[in-house]
Amino acid sequence: MKPAPRFEDFAPSSPRASRIKRRVKSHDTSPERSLRRALFAKGLRYRLHARHLPGRPDMIVSEARVAVFCDGDFWHGRNWTTRRGKLSRGANAAYWIAKIRTNMLRDRRHRRQLEKMGWSVVRIWESEIVQNPNKQADIVLRLVRARSIPTTRKS
Repeated sequence: MKPAPRFEDFAPSSPRASRIKRRVKSHDTSPERSLRRALFAKGLRYRLHARHLPGRPDMIVSEARVAVFCDGDFWHGRNWTTRRGKLSRGANAAYWIAKIRTNMLRDRRHRRQLEKMGWSVVRIWESEIVQNPNKQADIVLRLVRARSIPTTRKS
């Protein structure tokens, strides 16, 4: 496996760009919090940032073995063909293309690892959550219900 690209040979395109990228959060982002609120309102309970699982999913529903990732459009390569073209014309193009491509490969590797462990993986783009968090919550909820083992109550 090839390591992620390093910043050592690159200079920031501007001090402002450097400041902005440094402040990007890896978890508890606004879209992630919106999805969590929608899921909670629908009655779903979950755990956050499961360190014991590959990729450290943003949310898990252990009983149904469902892992949820809220992926940033930029960092995880949404519309990759178009985005790669735009990046190739910008500052530090080689770095950003390699960085995002590596993120995409890592996402696939984590999905395969989780699936081998018996987990279902849901990856949701941040822009989809921003557009309609309830719709995305319904997608997660349907998967959780489909994978939940019905319990029989004894009278």
